[in-house]
Amino acid sequence: MSQQLALALASTIRHDGNGGVADDLADVAGLTTWLREHAEPLREYAAEPEPYAGTPDEQLRLDVVALRRAVRTLFAHAVRPGAPSRAESAPLLPVPDAIDQLNEAAGRLPVRPVLGWPDESTPTVAWRCAPADARLRLTAGLARAAIEFLAGPARTQLLACPAPRCVRYFVKEHPRQAWCKPSCGNRARVSRHYQRHAANPPAASAEPPPQ
Repeated sequence: MSQQLALALASTIRHDGNGGVADDLADVAGLTTWLREHAEPLREYAAEPEPYAGTPDEQLRLDVVALRRAVRTLFAHAVRPGAPSRAESAPLLPVPDAIDQLNEAAGRLPVRPVLGWPDESTPTVAWRCAPADARLRLTAGLARAAIEFLAGPARTQLLACPAPRCVRYFVKEHPRQAWCKPSCGNRARVSRHYQRHAANPPAASAEPPPQ
């Protein structure tokens, strides 16, 4: 789930469908919607049944946006020598600063494994943390998911989508995958077709000479 959560956070910067860039975390309402949509993976990494039971506020939004900036910085670093995403809501951080930011956020919340082994059942491991501020649980969970993804094998398949106007990162799932989703591939093919015809317009038919 680390891949799902890290990509979801990075993808809150996206193409708006009109040639520009949209930010799903531009306000508290957007953050609230995003937290609700990604509650399941957040439960795992925030080590709590409810990763954020309170009402999101502006400070939490700023904290999550700062983490996103660090994540997108490291995504841009990871895809080298390929091109990074075409658009950012803010300039990228120096890579060492982005690493420090993720490590600091993840380290604010000590987490311990708890073994469960019901009779005649398979052992399980759950992660629990000491009582802490809900904001710390959430940001630490997001940071841990990003760290796990960036340190794992899927990082080597991370790409920035090359389709016109797309600003998403994606993980290449099969050898022939070149776009984050089929609609981006269609848009890229249409763009190439238009560019070829614009560069090589058909010759005008010659009119017969007057008699």
